[in-house]
Amino acid sequence: MLQAFAAHESNMTIAAAGTRLYIQRKDLHQTRFGPDPDATTTLADGQARLALEHFALTANNITYAAFGEAMKYWQFFPAPDPDWGCLPVWGFATVTESRAAGVAVGQRVYGYFPAGTHLVVTPSRVHAAGFADGAAHRQELAAVYQHYQFCDRDPSWQARLEGLQAVLKPLFVTSFLIDDFLADNQFFGARQLLLSSASSKTAYGTAFCLAQRRGSPDLPRIVGLTSPGNLGFAQSLGCYDEVRPYTDVANMDPALPTVYVDFAGDAALRRQVHETFGGALKFSSSIGGTHWEAIGSAGGLPGPRPTLFFAPAQIKTRSAAPPEGWGRDELDRRIAQAWSAFIARVERSDDPWLKVVQGSGSKATEAAYRALLDGRANPREGLMLSLQE
Repeated sequence: MLQAFAAHESNMTIAAAGTRLYIQRKDLHQTRFGPDPDATTTLADGQARLALEHFALTANNITYAAFGEAMKYWQFFPAPDPDWGCLPVWGFATVTESRAAGVAVGQRVYGYFPAGTHLVVTPSRVHAAGFADGAAHRQELAAVYQHYQFCDRDPSWQARLEGLQAVLKPLFVTSFLIDDFLADNQFFGARQLLLSSASSKTAYGTAFCLAQRRGSPDLPRIVGLTSPGNLGFAQSLGCYDEVRPYTDVANMDPALPTVYVDFAGDAALRRQVHETFGGALKFSSSIGGTHWEAIGSAGGLPGPRPTLFFAPAQIKTRSAAPPEGWGRDELDRRIAQAWSAFIARVERSDDPWLKVVQGSGSKATEAAYRALLDGRANPREGLMLSLQE
């Protein structure tokens, strides 16, 4: 069910040239809105223009910004001013102009966009289900972010679920891959999986996938860590065996073999986990940065050195042909099966985990961005925004 987040904002001057959100790359609190360069540029042969209708905004997008330099997220959609960046988001768009074979005006697509109103793409590897953006500046970047899917050829697409798909699916694919990675490594011999930022969507998606393995003798206990304000919500999900506040870390059994899955990115919390468990910490994985301002160096910690989990690398591993991997078709089938089970639980009518909230215009978009940046977002809400006027 969709709820209004803010009244529609009218700005005809900006609307004529489209609108794009720009973020100061060295200070994420500095934002501005300006014309969208892809709204009016003349298309070359082989290009198409997509009009972005609405997009999700989650803590995952804050992670894109926080890791923008290190993980090259700013390079997907270069801003005219190199000191500023275009925030990557996931959303739905319609082809409004095309000079690319196989991509027709009116087709609806789902994919990776800058937070704005338009994107010019250079479709390559066009097939019945979609295409990849073959723009030269994107060729050295992770392939998982390059694909655009035609909605009418996506068996999992439903118009009524677009909000949930844009908010949750990119996060859930990461959740699925984390679960697969941990299981493929026999959970590193741990008896406890410690997930920080337990109320975040990627964390509870991971906990959901792990919980599907209950009954397996080698599955460790799934323990969530969260702030006192989100404790009740995380406990209500039922996919954690236990949820504890961050302040409890020092009181946990230091000898219990543990894997730390860090969704928060909080350097002080990471240090406390490492110092509490020391040699009993079997693996430490860094996923995101919901506590982005507290991200710090991982050096000099007791126990294993934290390892960044990069979802595209796990996709590449599993997409390899058998016996090395599953093959891409089998990977897609398994993700779709897991997604179907997850979304059925998320939208359960008697106890939904998430409500999609819509917002329109630059003021609503900026308010939503700042709420996420400052950690004030409601975990029970998923934000779908539009800068179309």
